[in-house]
Amino acid sequence: MSPAPQQAPQNAPQHAPTITHLPLSERLKPWLPVLLVPVLIVAGYFAIPQTSSWLTLTVSGLAMGMMIFVIASGMTLVFGLMDVINFGHGAFISFGAFVGTTVLLMLSSMTGAPSLFLNLLAISAAVLAAMVVTGAIGWGFERAIVRPVYGSHLKQILVTMGGLIVAEQMIYVLWGGQEIVILRPETLKGAITFAGATLEKYRLLAVAVGLVLFLAMRAVLRRTKLGLIVRAGVDNPEMVQALGYNITRVFVGVFIAGSALAGLGGVMWALYQEVITAHMGNEIMILVFVVVIIGGLGSVEGCFIGALTVGLMQNYIAFLEPKLALVSNIALMVAILMWRPMGMVPVVKAKG
Repeated sequence: MSPAPQQAPQNAPQHAPTITHLPLSERLKPWLPVLLVPVLIVAGYFAIPQTSSWLTLTVSGLAMGMMIFVIASGMTLVFGLMDVINFGHGAFISFGAFVGTTVLLMLSSMTGAPSLFLNLLAISAAVLAAMVVTGAIGWGFERAIVRPVYGSHLKQILVTMGGLIVAEQMIYVLWGGQEIVILRPETLKGAITFAGATLEKYRLLAVAVGLVLFLAMRAVLRRTKLGLIVRAGVDNPEMVQALGYNITRVFVGVFIAGSALAGLGGVMWALYQEVITAHMGNEIMILVFVVVIIGGLGSVEGCFIGALTVGLMQNYIAFLEPKLALVSNIALMVAILMWRPMGMVPVVKAKG
Protein backbone atom coordinates (compact mmCIF):
# COMPACT_ATOMS: atom_id res chain seq x y z
CA MET A 1 0.00 0.00 0.00
CA SER A 2 1.39 3.37 -1.03
CA PRO A 3 1.93 5.87 1.74
CA ALA A 4 -0.68 8.57 2.17
CA PRO A 5 0.31 11.92 0.71
CA GLN A 6 1.67 14.35 3.25
CA GLN A 7 -0.21 17.56 3.79
CA ALA A 8 1.70 20.83 3.53
CA PRO A 9 2.04 22.74 6.80
CA GLN A 10 -0.55 25.42 7.28
CA ASN A 11 2.13 28.09 7.65
CA ALA A 12 3.96 27.14 4.44
CA PRO A 13 4.82 30.18 2.31
CA GLN A 14 2.45 30.88 -0.55
CA HIS A 15 3.92 31.50 -3.98
CA ALA A 16 3.32 34.99 -5.32
CA PRO A 17 1.18 35.11 -8.45
CA THR A 18 3.18 35.18 -11.66
CA ILE A 19 2.89 38.03 -14.15
CA THR A 20 0.64 35.94 -16.39
CA HIS A 21 -1.83 35.48 -13.51
CA LEU A 22 -2.04 39.20 -12.76
CA PRO A 23 -5.10 41.11 -13.95
CA LEU A 24 -4.76 42.88 -17.28
CA SER A 25 -4.89 46.28 -15.61
CA GLU A 26 -1.90 45.39 -13.41
CA ARG A 27 0.10 44.05 -16.36
CA LEU A 28 -0.51 47.22 -18.36
CA LYS A 29 0.23 49.58 -15.47
CA PRO A 30 4.05 49.81 -16.01
CA TRP A 31 3.45 50.61 -19.69
CA LEU A 32 1.02 53.48 -19.15
CA PRO A 33 3.71 56.20 -19.00
CA VAL A 34 5.17 54.93 -22.30
CA LEU A 35 1.74 55.34 -23.91
CA LEU A 36 1.46 58.95 -22.71
CA VAL A 37 3.50 60.41 -25.60
CA PRO A 38 1.60 58.69 -28.46
CA VAL A 39 -1.73 59.44 -26.73
CA LEU A 40 -0.75 63.12 -26.49
CA ILE A 41 0.23 63.15 -30.18
CA VAL A 42 -3.11 61.61 -31.17
CA ALA A 43 -5.00 64.08 -28.96
CA GLY A 44 -3.12 66.92 -30.64
CA TYR A 45 -4.11 65.56 -34.05
CA PHE A 46 -7.80 65.80 -33.19
CA ALA A 47 -7.48 69.15 -31.38
CA ILE A 48 -5.54 70.98 -34.12
CA PRO A 49 -7.69 71.63 -37.18
CA GLN A 50 -5.03 71.42 -39.92
CA THR A 51 -2.89 68.32 -40.38
CA SER A 52 0.06 70.35 -41.64
CA SER A 53 0.00 72.53 -38.50
CA TRP A 54 -0.23 69.45 -36.30
CA LEU A 55 2.77 67.84 -38.00
CA THR A 56 4.84 71.02 -37.73
CA LEU A 57 4.00 71.43 -34.04
CA THR A 58 4.66 67.76 -33.33
CA VAL A 59 8.15 67.80 -34.86
CA SER A 60 8.90 71.09 -33.09
CA GLY A 61 7.69 69.65 -29.78
CA LEU A 62 9.73 66.48 -30.20
CA ALA A 63 12.85 68.54 -31.03
CA MET A 64 12.33 70.73 -27.99
CA GLY A 65 11.73 67.68 -25.82
CA MET A 66 14.88 65.94 -27.08
CA MET A 67 17.03 68.97 -26.26
CA ILE A 68 15.51 69.22 -22.78
CA PHE A 69 16.20 65.51 -22.33
CA VAL A 70 19.87 65.97 -23.24
CA ILE A 71 20.17 68.67 -20.58
CA ALA A 72 18.02 66.95 -17.93
CA SER A 73 19.54 63.48 -18.35
CA GLY A 74 22.78 64.64 -16.74
CA MET A 75 20.93 66.03 -13.76
CA THR A 76 18.79 62.94 -13.25
CA LEU A 77 21.92 60.75 -13.42
CA VAL A 78 23.62 62.83 -10.75
CA PHE A 79 20.58 62.71 -8.48
CA GLY A 80 19.94 59.01 -9.09
CA LEU A 81 23.45 57.87 -8.16
CA MET A 82 24.76 60.60 -5.88
CA ASP A 83 21.54 61.88 -4.27
CA VAL A 84 22.70 65.43 -5.07
CA ILE A 85 20.30 68.26 -5.91
CA ASN A 86 22.46 70.43 -8.15
CA PHE A 87 21.00 73.86 -8.86
CA GLY A 88 24.34 74.74 -10.43
CA HIS A 89 23.48 72.51 -13.40
CA GLY A 90 22.29 75.64 -15.21
CA ALA A 91 25.84 77.04 -15.11
CA PHE A 92 27.09 74.09 -17.17
CA ILE A 93 24.38 74.78 -19.74
CA SER A 94 25.44 78.41 -20.09
CA PHE A 95 29.16 77.61 -20.22
CA GLY A 96 28.53 74.93 -22.83
CA ALA A 97 26.56 77.39 -24.95
CA PHE A 98 29.23 80.09 -24.76
CA VAL A 99 32.15 77.74 -25.40
CA GLY A 100 30.35 76.07 -28.30
CA THR A 101 29.33 79.42 -29.78
CA THR A 102 32.91 80.69 -29.53
CA VAL A 103 34.17 77.67 -31.46
CA LEU A 104 31.46 78.04 -34.10
CA LEU A 105 32.33 81.72 -34.59
CA MET A 106 35.99 80.76 -34.99
CA LEU A 107 34.98 78.18 -37.62
CA SER A 108 32.72 80.58 -39.52
CA SER A 109 34.29 79.53 -42.82
CA MET A 110 33.12 75.96 -42.18
CA THR A 111 29.66 76.87 -40.87
CA GLY A 112 29.10 79.23 -43.81
CA ALA A 113 30.11 76.68 -46.44
CA PRO A 114 27.27 74.95 -48.35
CA SER A 115 28.57 71.56 -47.26
CA LEU A 116 26.74 69.34 -44.80
CA PHE A 117 29.98 67.53 -43.95
CA LEU A 118 31.82 70.74 -43.05
CA ASN A 119 28.82 72.06 -41.13
CA LEU A 120 28.53 68.89 -39.05
CA LEU A 121 32.29 68.85 -38.53
CA ALA A 122 32.14 72.39 -37.12
CA ILE A 123 29.22 71.49 -34.84
CA SER A 124 31.07 68.37 -33.67
CA ALA A 125 34.13 70.47 -32.78
CA ALA A 126 31.94 72.93 -30.87
CA VAL A 127 30.17 70.12 -29.00
CA LEU A 128 33.46 68.41 -28.13
CA ALA A 129 34.96 71.64 -26.81
CA ALA A 130 31.83 72.42 -24.79
CA MET A 131 31.69 68.93 -23.25
CA VAL A 132 35.39 68.96 -22.34
CA VAL A 133 35.17 72.40 -20.71
CA THR A 134 31.93 71.72 -18.83
CA GLY A 135 33.19 68.29 -17.77
CA ALA A 136 36.31 69.93 -16.31
CA ILE A 137 34.21 72.60 -14.59
CA GLY A 138 31.96 69.84 -13.24
CA TRP A 139 35.01 68.05 -11.79
CA GLY A 140 36.09 71.18 -9.95
CA PHE A 141 32.50 71.97 -8.93
CA GLU A 142 32.10 68.53 -7.37
CA ARG A 143 35.36 68.68 -5.43
CA ALA A 144 35.06 72.24 -4.15
CA ILE A 145 31.31 72.76 -3.70
CA VAL A 146 29.34 69.50 -3.75
CA ARG A 147 31.61 67.05 -1.92
CA PRO A 148 31.50 68.88 1.46
CA VAL A 149 27.68 68.78 1.52
CA TYR A 150 26.95 65.16 0.60
CA GLY A 151 23.89 63.92 2.48
CA SER A 152 22.36 67.34 3.17
CA HIS A 153 19.84 68.48 0.57
CA LEU A 154 19.30 71.90 2.12
CA LYS A 155 23.02 72.69 2.06
CA GLN A 156 23.26 71.33 -1.49
CA ILE A 157 20.56 73.71 -2.68
CA LEU A 158 22.20 76.70 -1.01
CA VAL A 159 25.79 76.09 -2.12
CA THR A 160 24.96 75.00 -5.68
CA MET A 161 22.72 78.05 -6.11
CA GLY A 162 25.66 80.14 -4.96
CA GLY A 163 27.88 78.33 -7.44
CA LEU A 164 25.40 79.16 -10.21
CA ILE A 165 25.53 82.88 -9.37
CA VAL A 166 29.35 82.86 -9.34
CA ALA A 167 29.44 81.02 -12.69
CA GLU A 168 27.11 83.57 -14.29
CA GLN A 169 29.40 86.38 -13.11
CA MET A 170 32.38 84.54 -14.59
CA ILE A 171 30.58 84.46 -17.94
CA TYR A 172 30.08 88.23 -17.71
CA VAL A 173 33.81 88.62 -17.11
CA LEU A 174 34.90 86.31 -19.95
CA TRP A 175 32.31 87.12 -22.63
CA GLY A 176 30.69 90.36 -21.49
CA GLY A 177 27.09 91.09 -20.56
CA GLN A 178 25.66 91.41 -24.05
CA GLU A 179 23.69 88.62 -25.68
CA ILE A 180 25.45 86.91 -28.58
CA VAL A 181 23.63 86.01 -31.79
CA ILE A 182 24.67 82.73 -33.36
CA LEU A 183 23.49 81.66 -36.80
CA ARG A 184 22.94 78.03 -37.69
CA PRO A 185 25.30 76.40 -40.22
CA GLU A 186 24.35 76.98 -43.84
CA THR A 187 22.92 73.55 -44.65
CA LEU A 188 20.85 73.51 -41.44
CA LYS A 189 19.09 76.78 -42.16
CA GLY A 190 15.56 76.83 -43.48
CA ALA A 191 13.10 73.97 -43.63
CA ILE A 192 11.79 71.18 -45.80
CA THR A 193 8.18 70.67 -46.79
CA PHE A 194 6.51 67.34 -46.07
CA ALA A 195 2.78 66.66 -46.44
CA GLY A 196 2.17 70.40 -46.46
CA ALA A 197 4.03 70.88 -43.17
CA THR A 198 7.13 73.03 -42.71
CA LEU A 199 9.81 71.09 -40.85
CA GLU A 200 12.97 72.93 -39.82
CA LYS A 201 16.14 71.04 -40.71
CA TYR A 202 17.83 71.74 -37.40
CA ARG A 203 14.89 70.46 -35.40
CA LEU A 204 14.98 67.19 -37.33
CA LEU A 205 18.67 66.92 -36.46
CA ALA A 206 17.87 67.62 -32.79
CA VAL A 207 15.31 64.79 -32.76
CA ALA A 208 17.89 62.38 -34.21
CA VAL A 209 20.63 63.43 -31.75
CA GLY A 210 18.33 63.13 -28.73
CA LEU A 211 17.10 59.69 -29.78
CA VAL A 212 20.62 58.39 -30.38
CA LEU A 213 21.77 59.73 -27.00
CA PHE A 214 18.85 58.10 -25.19
CA LEU A 215 19.48 54.70 -26.81
CA ALA A 216 23.21 54.99 -26.07
CA MET A 217 22.65 55.89 -22.40
CA ARG A 218 20.15 53.09 -21.99
CA ALA A 219 22.53 50.59 -23.58
CA VAL A 220 25.44 51.68 -21.39
CA LEU A 221 23.40 51.52 -18.18
CA ARG A 222 21.79 48.16 -18.96
CA ARG A 223 24.31 46.21 -21.05
CA THR A 224 27.81 47.17 -19.89
CA LYS A 225 29.90 46.49 -16.82
CA LEU A 226 30.14 50.21 -16.15
CA GLY A 227 26.36 50.49 -16.20
CA LEU A 228 26.10 47.53 -13.83
CA ILE A 229 28.46 49.23 -11.37
CA VAL A 230 26.52 52.49 -11.62
CA ARG A 231 23.16 50.80 -11.04
CA ALA A 232 24.60 48.72 -8.20
CA GLY A 233 25.98 51.91 -6.68
CA VAL A 234 22.46 53.32 -6.65
CA ASP A 235 21.13 50.31 -4.75
CA ASN A 236 24.00 49.46 -2.40
CA PRO A 237 27.15 51.61 -2.54
CA GLU A 238 28.69 49.80 0.46
CA MET A 239 28.54 46.47 -1.36
CA VAL A 240 30.09 47.96 -4.49
CA GLN A 241 32.91 49.35 -2.35
CA ALA A 242 33.38 45.97 -0.68
CA LEU A 243 33.75 44.29 -4.09
CA GLY A 244 36.79 46.42 -4.80
CA TYR A 245 35.33 49.27 -6.84
CA ASN A 246 36.07 52.84 -5.85
CA ILE A 247 32.57 54.24 -5.48
CA THR A 248 33.95 57.77 -5.04
CA ARG A 249 35.47 57.63 -8.51
CA VAL A 250 32.18 56.35 -9.86
CA PHE A 251 30.41 59.32 -8.26
CA VAL A 252 32.89 61.79 -9.71
CA GLY A 253 32.69 60.15 -13.15
CA VAL A 254 28.90 60.39 -13.15
CA PHE A 255 29.05 64.04 -12.09
CA ILE A 256 31.53 64.85 -14.88
CA ALA A 257 29.36 62.99 -17.41
CA GLY A 258 26.26 64.88 -16.25
CA SER A 259 28.08 68.19 -16.56
CA ALA A 260 29.33 67.30 -20.05
CA LEU A 261 25.79 66.40 -21.14
CA ALA A 262 24.64 69.80 -19.91
CA GLY A 263 27.34 71.36 -22.09
CA LEU A 264 26.11 69.38 -25.09
CA GLY A 265 22.57 70.52 -24.36
CA GLY A 266 23.77 74.10 -24.07
CA VAL A 267 25.21 74.03 -27.60
CA MET A 268 22.02 72.46 -28.98
CA TRP A 269 19.85 75.01 -27.17
CA ALA A 270 22.01 77.89 -28.41
CA LEU A 271 21.53 76.79 -32.04
CA TYR A 272 17.83 76.28 -31.33
CA GLN A 273 17.33 79.81 -29.94
CA GLU A 274 20.08 81.40 -32.09
CA VAL A 275 20.93 83.72 -29.22
CA ILE A 276 22.73 83.13 -25.91
CA THR A 277 22.89 85.01 -22.60
CA ALA A 278 24.72 84.43 -19.32
CA HIS A 279 21.47 83.49 -17.55
CA MET A 280 20.07 81.19 -20.24
CA GLY A 281 20.93 78.11 -18.17
CA ASN A 282 19.06 79.48 -15.17
CA GLU A 283 15.97 80.13 -17.31
CA ILE A 284 15.79 76.64 -18.79
CA MET A 285 16.28 74.99 -15.38
CA ILE A 286 12.56 75.38 -14.69
CA LEU A 287 11.77 73.00 -17.57
CA VAL A 288 14.61 70.71 -16.49
CA PHE A 289 13.26 70.38 -12.95
CA VAL A 290 9.75 69.73 -14.23
CA VAL A 291 11.05 66.94 -16.49
CA VAL A 292 13.21 65.34 -13.79
CA ILE A 293 10.38 65.40 -11.23
CA ILE A 294 7.59 64.04 -13.43
CA GLY A 295 9.89 61.42 -14.98
CA GLY A 296 10.97 60.01 -11.64
CA LEU A 297 14.11 61.16 -9.85
CA GLY A 298 17.08 59.19 -11.17
CA SER A 299 15.23 57.51 -14.06
CA VAL A 300 16.68 57.99 -17.57
CA GLU A 301 13.61 56.41 -19.19
CA GLY A 302 11.29 58.59 -17.15
CA CYS A 303 13.36 61.67 -18.01
CA PHE A 304 13.02 60.82 -21.71
CA ILE A 305 9.25 60.37 -21.54
CA GLY A 306 8.84 63.48 -19.39
CA ALA A 307 10.91 65.64 -21.75
CA LEU A 308 8.91 64.60 -24.81
CA THR A 309 5.66 65.16 -22.93
CA VAL A 310 6.71 68.66 -21.84
CA GLY A 311 7.90 69.60 -25.33
CA LEU A 312 4.73 68.42 -27.05
CA MET A 313 2.41 69.89 -24.42
CA GLN A 314 4.04 73.32 -24.56
CA ASN A 315 3.87 73.50 -28.36
CA TYR A 316 0.26 72.29 -28.60
CA ILE A 317 -0.99 74.58 -25.83
CA ALA A 318 0.91 77.60 -27.21
CA PHE A 319 -0.85 77.08 -30.54
CA LEU A 320 -4.34 76.35 -29.19
CA GLU A 321 -4.42 78.79 -26.24
CA PRO A 322 -1.29 80.97 -25.95
CA LYS A 323 -2.33 82.46 -22.59
CA LEU A 324 -2.22 79.01 -20.99
CA ALA A 325 1.24 78.15 -22.30
CA LEU A 326 2.98 79.73 -19.29
CA VAL A 327 1.21 77.47 -16.80
CA SER A 328 0.85 74.34 -18.95
CA ASN A 329 4.04 72.70 -17.63
CA ILE A 330 3.17 73.31 -13.98
CA ALA A 331 -0.34 71.98 -14.58
CA LEU A 332 1.15 68.91 -16.28
CA MET A 333 3.46 68.31 -13.32
CA VAL A 334 0.58 68.58 -10.84
CA ALA A 335 -1.57 66.18 -12.87
CA ILE A 336 1.18 63.56 -13.22
CA LEU A 337 2.20 63.73 -9.56
CA MET A 338 -1.45 63.27 -8.53
CA TRP A 339 -1.48 60.18 -10.76
CA ARG A 340 1.99 58.90 -9.82
CA PRO A 341 3.48 60.70 -6.80
CA MET A 342 6.95 59.18 -7.37
CA GLY A 343 7.04 60.12 -11.05
CA MET A 344 6.15 58.15 -14.16
CA VAL A 345 9.07 55.71 -14.00
CA PRO A 346 10.39 55.84 -10.42
CA VAL A 347 13.71 54.24 -9.49
CA VAL A 348 13.12 51.55 -6.87
CA LYS A 349 16.16 50.96 -4.68
CA ALA A 350 16.81 47.57 -3.20
CA LYS A 351 16.26 47.24 0.53
CA GLY A 352 19.40 46.22 2.32
